[in-house]
Amino acid sequence: MSDTLLQVNNLTVQYITDDEKVEAVNDISFSIRRGQALGLVGETGAGKTTTAMALLRLLPRYTGKIAAGAILYEGKNVLLMNDKSIRELRGGKISMIFQDPMTSLNPVMSVGRQIAEVIKLHNEDMGKDKIEREVDRIIEMVGIPASRKVEYPHQFSGGMKQRVMIAIAIACNPSLLIADEPTTALDVTIQAQVLNMMRGIRKTLHSAVLLITHDLGVVANFCDSVAIMYAGEIVESGLLEDVFDQKRRHHPYTIGLFGSIPNLNSKVSRLSPIPGLMPDPTNLPSGCKFHPRCPYTMERCETAAASVYVENVHQIKCHLFDENYHPHLAAPDSSAPCAGAAMGGGSEHV
Repeated sequence: MSDTLLQVNNLTVQYITDDEKVEAVNDISFSIRRGQALGLVGETGAGKTTTAMALLRLLPRYTGKIAAGAILYEGKNVLLMNDKSIRELRGGKISMIFQDPMTSLNPVMSVGRQIAEVIKLHNEDMGKDKIEREVDRIIEMVGIPASRKVEYPHQFSGGMKQRVMIAIAIACNPSLLIADEPTTALDVTIQAQVLNMMRGIRKTLHSAVLLITHDLGVVANFCDSVAIMYAGEIVESGLLEDVFDQKRRHHPYTIGLFGSIPNLNSKVSRLSPIPGLMPDPTNLPSGCKFHPRCPYTMERCETAAASVYVENVHQIKCHLFDENYHPHLAAPDSSAPCAGAAMGGGSEHV
């Protein structure tokens, strides 16, 4: 059995209407191994949630289109599966914790019934008593007393609703759990509790996790690998230490993200945000998509798409690392300057 659970190759997703075409995800590739936690990081509008929806073929029927690429789960192309196979995949082998627990739960069904519904759909031969025992086991696994399964979503706090969403997602012991901003609406204390719970569930179920977030602190606390997404593209990816190590080379966007994080060791009057805004996905810039906001942009950045610099599993999509254009930056030996030093050391805020 292959160690690779999910393989995404050159995925391109568009939203097409009569008025415009939104280029939401543009030729991205990544993989997730069994038991691995991958953090997909980027600003709002980067294409993170669209990527997750594409993995489960949950894009809007008439406007969402997977224009190119392949999504392989255990070697089988998800895009070629029939309706029956994709229904078995969703919730059974790949589950998703959706972004807003406040609106994702059915307000007129008890939380126990909502968990039981998932179990029954994927285990048609399971008896009612056994389903109820499974509901009790799962709801207690996420830290909610089984006695509360008869209650309704409005009777739970935001953090408890998120726990119910996680219980629904893990009801059938999925091999891959997609968590879309699972801690965004929660305060810091509840965030820590939810992350610790997810870490325990991951260890118990041996599930892989795709964690979608804009919070680098959450990624550092939970993930093994990181992919930084900008304007529908993955601009940098690698192991956690590859992306978080200030001594390594980094994409200017990655440095900008770390530079906008408060540093407890430095006293400054203002943070250092990345100037400008995420580009309009209906009218993306030519060349490198980040060049209008990049302080190191060159003429080449405005016209030509960047190639990918690779060092072991660490990948950076940037002209600054093109060995034919800047051989001193692309050189892998230890004497070569790292991007962080060459571009101002923004990653010192990690």
